[in-house]
Amino acid sequence: MTNALNRRGFLAAGAASAGALAAGSAKAANPFEPKEWGQFLGAGVDDEPYGTPSEYEAHVIRRNVPWLTADSVSSINFTPLADLEGFITPNGLHFERHHGGRAIVDPAEHRLMIHGLVDKPLVFSLDDLKRLPSISRFYFIECAANGGMEWRGAQLNGCQFTHGMVSCVQYTGVKLSTLMEMVGAKPNGKWVLAEGADAAGMNRSIPMEKIMDDCMIAWAQNGEALRPGQGYPMRLVVPGFEGNMWVKWIRRLEIGDMPWFAREETSKYTDLLEDGRARMFTWVQDCNSVITRPSPEKPWLDRKGFHMISGLAWSGRGSVKGVDISLDGGNNWIPADLEGPVMPKCLTRFNLPFDWQGQEMLIQSRAYDDTGYVQPTFAQNRAVRGVNSIYHNNSVHTWHIKPDGRVENVQLV
Repeated sequence: MTNALNRRGFLAAGAASAGALAAGSAKAANPFEPKEWGQFLGAGVDDEPYGTPSEYEAHVIRRNVPWLTADSVSSINFTPLADLEGFITPNGLHFERHHGGRAIVDPAEHRLMIHGLVDKPLVFSLDDLKRLPSISRFYFIECAANGGMEWRGAQLNGCQFTHGMVSCVQYTGVKLSTLMEMVGAKPNGKWVLAEGADAAGMNRSIPMEKIMDDCMIAWAQNGEALRPGQGYPMRLVVPGFEGNMWVKWIRRLEIGDMPWFAREETSKYTDLLEDGRARMFTWVQDCNSVITRPSPEKPWLDRKGFHMISGLAWSGRGSVKGVDISLDGGNNWIPADLEGPVMPKCLTRFNLPFDWQGQEMLIQSRAYDDTGYVQPTFAQNRAVRGVNSIYHNNSVHTWHIKPDGRVENVQLV
């Protein structure tokens, strides 16, 4: 594949392009002339007690799609993936999904109760939890409906809207296995009902095996207290599982011998198939990836020459082992470079330098994880699951690069 560049070729092309750009800029204006911001004193350290982004980054915001739901109190906004670097999502750009609006909870009055099949029911305040041994872990969280609008065909022309229901932060909190040990969870307690304190009374059933593996009650993300939209003052963290199970504003954990949705003779975890049957217990977010640059909102192809393909990959089953890039719609694949650190159930940044000379391209990313799972194509997913579901779409995504540098969302069948 002649469009891909090795490191030496990429650096040489970059140096040549930078030199040409500097020469061209010098003809129009001297970029080294003193600017206003270098001639006058700026604001002092007291003008922003809590820092804010530069005014020149005001376009980097979460966005909603109004027609998705009847009301924004039960809706979602999207992380601007194309504008982010690395693998960490800033707290102010972390996507939000609410079922009853954003709850504003007084931490002094909030409590977490753990009861049911236990030796000793306990009630914890936030301060009680903070006195216990804590851990900090990086995890991604992804809404099960991420990419769901694309099942029947290309719908939304932007990386933020096709894949922006995923974020990745560092959570700080206490392991749930610690709390289960404190209350003495009984051996026949196989399921845990998690309930939130929001107006929706959001609740989900989670297998005890998962609870004891790697679940947390978190009170902080990225080094500061959770924000209200992320469940302040505490939330459940269920690494690798779909986001609706990460109950925010967590107030109650009840241990039982069966899932609560079974008692109600209904299930909240189903993917409707073509023949009318439904897949159940599809909690794990399978290996997925997306190219964030170039993408419809970030073409980055303003001139011919060297460019960098960059994107994100993740897997709810483990660690991303590799990502391949295609520049021709899946006919040929080139291994991308993974940026470290590569951690389990965490977003991983990948990059590939390439040379664009104005040709049309169909660029794709295909990730695989350390369990051997390979991200499927749309055709492979549809052959098994049809197009009736809106959940768990992890199909290989395609951006169409046009001769003028524009990038559009398309699907190959």
